[in-house]
Amino acid sequence: MHKVHVGTSGWAYPSWKPDFYPAKTPSSKLLDYYSTQLNCVEVNYTFRARPAAKTLQNWAAVTPDGFTFVTKAHQRITHIKRLNDVAQDVDAYFAALQPLLHAQKLGPVLFQLPPNLKADAERLLGFLKVLPKDAPAAMEFRHESWFNDAIYSLMREHNVALCIAESEELTVPEIFTANFAYYRLRKANYSAEEIAQIEIKLRAAAQQREVYAFLKHEDTPEGAINARDLLRKLTSN
Repeated sequence: MHKVHVGTSGWAYPSWKPDFYPAKTPSSKLLDYYSTQLNCVEVNYTFRARPAAKTLQNWAAVTPDGFTFVTKAHQRITHIKRLNDVAQDVDAYFAALQPLLHAQKLGPVLFQLPPNLKADAERLLGFLKVLPKDAPAAMEFRHESWFNDAIYSLMREHNVALCIAESEELTVPEIFTANFAYYRLRKANYSAEEIAQIEIKLRAAAQQREVYAFLKHEDTPEGAINARDLLRKLTSN
């Protein structure tokens, strides 16, 4: 089985105490503890701001070997310029992530498109051509028109993953277009039975490729607890 990375979208939630974080954990130590329980985190902070090199260096320093940061691409690329004429923006974004790359803790970059951006193969191809060839990337489409074989074919040619996002609003087909799989499990609540089914799904995907999976982050700790339980089950045998 290939490596499975499981986490949540962010860690800075003091409200997860005491069910996930120990009650007396200071805010400055939340990431330290999180990284002892989960092996990956999806960083939404990078959607709105370019992180300082020192910040990324600190993140890398307090997390163990094998821990991975997955970042959401800046909104200028996906929402403001909507993938058009973004070569310089993409270069600048990846350049800002160098501290994580140097620490060997940089995972895929998630490019989340706005819900009102409909499928456009020519636009997508132009964007895929400017992505760094050695940098894993995933696309989260939020308009159903993107889910077709022509789009999947383009993504396979560039080894870019289709983000399999599960939510109440949209169902994304479980299609693999890269040498890794990327799941965003965005429902507000999951039953024990649903978590068991997710475990089966991730285990099956990991037979063929590396897997990243992120549960919904909220002020309540259930997502983090479910993620921790999933990771333990997937790595116990």
